Amino acid sequence: MTTDLPGPSQEFVPSLLRPGARVFVAGHRGLVGSAVARRLTAEGHEVITRGRDRLDLRDAERTAAFLREARPDAVVLAAAKVGGIMANSSYPVQFLEENLRIQLSVIAGAHAAGVPRLLFLGSSCIYPKHAPQPIPESALLTGPLEPTNEAYALAKIAGIVQTQSYRRQYGVSYISAMPTNLYGPGDNFDLESSHVLPALIRRFHEARRSGAPAVTLWGSGSPRREFLHVDDLAAACVLLLERYDGDEPVNVGSGADLTIRELASMVAEVTSYQGEVDWDTSKPDGTPRKLLDVSRLAALGFAPRIALREGIAGTYAWWLEQEGAQV
Repeated sequence: MTTDLPGPSQEFVPSLLRPGARVFVAGHRGLVGSAVARRLTAEGHEVITRGRDRLDLRDAERTAAFLREARPDAVVLAAAKVGGIMANSSYPVQFLEENLRIQLSVIAGAHAAGVPRLLFLGSSCIYPKHAPQPIPESALLTGPLEPTNEAYALAKIAGIVQTQSYRRQYGVSYISAMPTNLYGPGDNFDLESSHVLPALIRRFHEARRSGAPAVTLWGSGSPRREFLHVDDLAAACVLLLERYDGDEPVNVGSGADLTIRELASMVAEVTSYQGEVDWDTSKPDGTPRKLLDVSRLAALGFAPRIALREGIAGTYAWWLEQEGAQV
């Protein structure tokens, strides 16, 4: 069932997702799910959704019943409990158990309902803390994980193994993708639970508005991180649904990284903050570097379109509009 990755000289591979396919996007209100839903709709597919108020994806019985009734052509599993270093460190039980329950419920339910195609979305934090850089997919399970998000990473690793197990045991066309750090419209800007980029946008915006002379940030600023706009991720997801049918997970990233210090400088510029930045080195840095090897995805013809500074500016404008905040 594995389809070789097409290179530039290979013949065209027919799409594995029929035109006008009905696709259930689990987690359609989140950062990733909303972007995937927009992209699928733009390409002429029918998107099926259920909000948390109508369907708790942790409930295996109700989820399976819904999928039997809806009978989608494909499922994109973008639903997850996510958060930054602080949230992961504070609530490891919830990050482990809630994600395991969602994954077990949706993937098993999709198979029981006869759904032929499924894309599970993991995270780049599945890789060892000191993995080779850029990180190839083969680095999975070759070393210790970053302790600050170990529980979340283990849940996502379990999701990869679950999709692989369904492929091997039942021959279904289930695949997985591992995105890098994502940002864009729909992001979480809560300072207690957000990821680094939206947290920086909000911190610098509020510091400028209040006239704060300095902003204190966690760590040394030296770790390097890769960022991908969520609309680029959505394009990659649709491409994978159309073209990829392999057993191994596929990294999804921009192929470039920068230091957190450089990122902070870029965000300060976008938000017009001109004060000082102090680094609290008593706080954890996390993984020293996390850049994905995206050669497998590039072989399918994918390349990101949204430059980081442009994407940060657009995300900042979106947040201001949502909050009704003043520039």
